[in-house]
Amino acid sequence: MILHALLIAGFVYLLISHLIERKKLQKMNKHFVGPKPLPVVGNLLEFATLDIPGVFERVVELHGKHGQDYMMWSLLNWTILMVTSRKNVEKVLLAKQTQKALLYEFIEPWLGRGLLIASGEKWFQRRKIITPTFHFKILEQFVRVFNTETDTMVRLLRKHVGGKEFDIYDYVTLMALDSICETSMGTSVDAQHNPNNQYVQNVKRMAVLVLLRTISIVGPYPMLYNIFHPNAWEQRRVIKQLHAFTDGVIRSRREQLAKELGTQPGNVAFDLSEENLYSKRKLTFLDLLLNVTVEGKPLSNLDIREEVDTFMFEGHDTTTSGISFTIYELARNPDVQERVYEEIVAVLGKDHRTAELTYQNLQEFKYLDLVVKESLRMYPPVGIIGRSLVEDMELNGTVVPAGQNILVPIYVIHRNPEIYPNPNQFDPSRFSEDAESKRGPFDYLPFSIGARNCIGQRYALMEMKVSLIKLIANYRILPGESLGKLRVKTDLVLRPDIGIPVKILLRE
Repeated sequence: MILHALLIAGFVYLLISHLIERKKLQKMNKHFVGPKPLPVVGNLLEFATLDIPGVFERVVELHGKHGQDYMMWSLLNWTILMVTSRKNVEKVLLAKQTQKALLYEFIEPWLGRGLLIASGEKWFQRRKIITPTFHFKILEQFVRVFNTETDTMVRLLRKHVGGKEFDIYDYVTLMALDSICETSMGTSVDAQHNPNNQYVQNVKRMAVLVLLRTISIVGPYPMLYNIFHPNAWEQRRVIKQLHAFTDGVIRSRREQLAKELGTQPGNVAFDLSEENLYSKRKLTFLDLLLNVTVEGKPLSNLDIREEVDTFMFEGHDTTTSGISFTIYELARNPDVQERVYEEIVAVLGKDHRTAELTYQNLQEFKYLDLVVKESLRMYPPVGIIGRSLVEDMELNGTVVPAGQNILVPIYVIHRNPEIYPNPNQFDPSRFSEDAESKRGPFDYLPFSIGARNCIGQRYALMEMKVSLIKLIANYRILPGESLGKLRVKTDLVLRPDIGIPVKILLRE
């Protein structure tokens, strides 16, 4: 009897708490008018019958219907603010204290609290540690890797010359994986010749599992997801294998450096002030992390693994997206593709098919720069970024409480017809100096903005340009029959739902 009364009292307490919280949220909702929520299930039925690309299309469609800022309701009182207005995007992304939104926690079991997910003092410390990795002298070394791996991809594509349509997205993915493994860990997985490599398969599978969790009804609730969802069990197995691979590479590299330097494996520091260090020694991201000390102590293997895994995740998926969607638009716009080819010949001369690209000569590709920028406008690799407010914030004339999840759909911002007339048309001239000067800093955000912008943006742009130059120098890219059916989907990265179906012809 007492237990019965306690259960009823508990239920009444939870119900009253729920109703009080809901009333507060409904008051805030008046400032972010969106689709009307149903009791308990909120707006989930908006997406219930849609496929994965359809979910993303509906989010974009709702902005067209409800305006720049609106509120979405999930189960019970779980809400998300969708924000694209300049004033609110600026407030959210330039907030003094920031924390990534719940969505990023879906990859925390793999990446830990590395730079992508970390907050507060840990984030500041890691950002400071990792910034020197993108010194231009180190990026010069990375360009050599991009040359090698793209040359491999170009050779492997030759079997498709004059043939049927094929999915070039798979080739780009494997090339980007080889590049990131070599630059981040100094190891080769040879994904392009060995696509069934277990590490390669696990990285690709993790991307799928994250995507599936974003549309799962229990996705936002870690305890429910981890216990009841079958994908959670598979994810734990895949992550265990991913971590084992990274741990093995770290251990091996530590021992190798110790042998080279004649020290113990626990002490592999080399002189970072050494003159011309960056050109004398071939450094990887992992080497620099192994050399770093914080308050006199080296980073632990766990600290290093978090950052290497983060670099792996951010560095191959996003560049694959950027390169692939640019190929997509070049196939659809042969006049633009031809101008890119003419620039390649003008810059590199008669040996343009085999010429080695360098950090210096990449700066000469002015038209390609416009093409890449326009591609990143139409298809920002991270199409939606998220923040969880650390402090209360005034938005749209109301106080939004700390803890509120906010998503900023960069994809929608980049297709604002008031800023970009005919936004669905591919037009590199939008990024001429004159056109760029008329836009504000919050109208173009392919690498986000503020303190938490993408630290690897120069790395990504260089890899994109090397890949596109070598590809267009050797092949004319034509649209495949299925290209018109392509739709966009997203988890943390923007992806084509059917790959990028193209045909290629050898350039004479």
